[in-house]
Amino acid sequence: MAQSSLFPLVGDAFAKGYVYEAEFLSAADEVQLLEHIRQLPLAAAEYRQYLAKRRIVSYGGRYDFSAQRLNEAEPIPPFLHPLRERIAKWAGHPAEAFTHALIAEYSEGTQLGWHRDVPQFELVVGVSLHGACRMRFRRYPPKPRERSIAIELAPRSIYRLEGEARWDWQHSIAPTPSLRYSITFRTLRRASSTM
Repeated sequence: MAQSSLFPLVGDAFAKGYVYEAEFLSAADEVQLLEHIRQLPLAAAEYRQYLAKRRIVSYGGRYDFSAQRLNEAEPIPPFLHPLRERIAKWAGHPAEAFTHALIAEYSEGTQLGWHRDVPQFELVVGVSLHGACRMRFRRYPPKPRERSIAIELAPRSIYRLEGEARWDWQHSIAPTPSLRYSITFRTLRRASSTM
């Protein structure tokens, strides 16, 4: 499938451990979350010496890319607790296991380069708000001439990356067509997990 393709893959369609569900949140849920998010102290994401266009706030841990370590951060705020409970039930894990939350704002045209989430984290669950985006996936490490795939993440949708989808694939966000927000919850990596 070419990178320009825009159709959602539901379930474990491209890799074990990837699950997507549209309309996870109601429009009212989305409005309520956005009201809180718009009051947060979002700041440009820092990657070593580079400031990204994407603005973020991190809870439960803040990753220092220069030192390559996870530092302490403010605890997950109460307004995110109901969402954490809901995504935990959806993902089949205890809510307390989701110790990290990252809220990101993507203004129109913002992109996120190819990456895997840092190795200190295990399960990754993301919720999209306000605008759609195209999330691209490619095998890790990348193989010559192997095409990536693209999945449109609709507003109010949720996705999960674990196992093969988490460790054997990289993902990126193509330049966003409009303002978009995301809330990503993560669990800490277990000592016995492999990358």
